[in-house]
Amino acid sequence: MARLDEIVLKVRSKNAGPFWLTIDIFCGSGDVLETVSRALPAERVAALFDQPVQTVKRFEIPDLNVIKFSFPRPAVQGSRFDRDMHGAQAANLLADLEIGGEDRGGAAAQAYRETPGLKSVIVFNQTFD
Repeated sequence: MARLDEIVLKVRSKNAGPFWLTIDIFCGSGDVLETVSRALPAERVAALFDQPVQTVKRFEIPDLNVIKFSFPRPAVQGSRFDRDMHGAQAANLLADLEIGGEDRGGAAAQAYRETPGLKSVIVFNQTFD
């Protein structure tokens, strides 16, 4: 099995406003896009980032060989619980996933899910979305 970042050109993440993150996966070819598409359903990404699957938006752009995921930030940008002001670190969690495996992103993903105060911020975000 290979990690996602070993088979794609680039995995990047960024803010999509103060309440949402977006992760772009640049596959480089149609074959890689098909492989990644099968290996990364919205449910797997939701589990990795501890999000309800209903909040994860998945976009596949075959003309560009890109898959994009958007979901609520774990903490509002700039809040005291925000550990990633620009949203750039989320890409690393996804890039470490084994394609074809069922791992949940290793120690970094576990730390992300166990951030103190995270659940209350997520609930706040969903209430006032």
